[in-house]
Amino acid sequence: MADYVRSRKPGGAFFFTVVTFQRRRLFEDLRKCETLINIIVAVQQELPFTMDAWVILPDHIHSLWTLPPEDSDYSKRWGLIKAKFSKAVSRKESRSARLTGSRIRHRESTIWQRRFWEHQIRDEKDLQLHLNYIHFNPVKHGLVKSPAQWPYSSFQEYVQRGLYPANWGEQVSLEFSGDFGE
Repeated sequence: MADYVRSRKPGGAFFFTVVTFQRRRLFEDLRKCETLINIIVAVQQELPFTMDAWVILPDHIHSLWTLPPEDSDYSKRWGLIKAKFSKAVSRKESRSARLTGSRIRHRESTIWQRRFWEHQIRDEKDLQLHLNYIHFNPVKHGLVKSPAQWPYSSFQEYVQRGLYPANWGEQVSLEFSGDFGE
């Protein structure tokens, strides 16, 4: 298997997809959504980054971050977020899935998939594509009919800032080509 080489641009903007282990629907529990948000805020205080956009779905997360100048270590931030969240959820949750020998050797929980998807944002068009993808994702997955109906997303912040109309994504079926890590 070829080694995957991640993009490492200091101060860059990056799109991420982070998936739960075996696509378990952990985030149907709204308390877990709140826990995750609180952990992300705590990690931002420890290792600053700007969360430009985000959505939490039942079995995965999409987010778009901008790192500080001279900093390209998003992996450390995701590692902290995943570790802190794994510790915060109940032991029952982490034991309800089978722990493999590999996961034991790597000291991994059964909360998250081992890796995450990352894409460096190249330009304004790429940025807008990924913002749209993040905000339309609950509709894409059939969870709601409008992005405005999904509570765990930055969509409402974008509406308040005048960057999307409140009814964006309601009347149109958006098609996205490319790989978004799902």
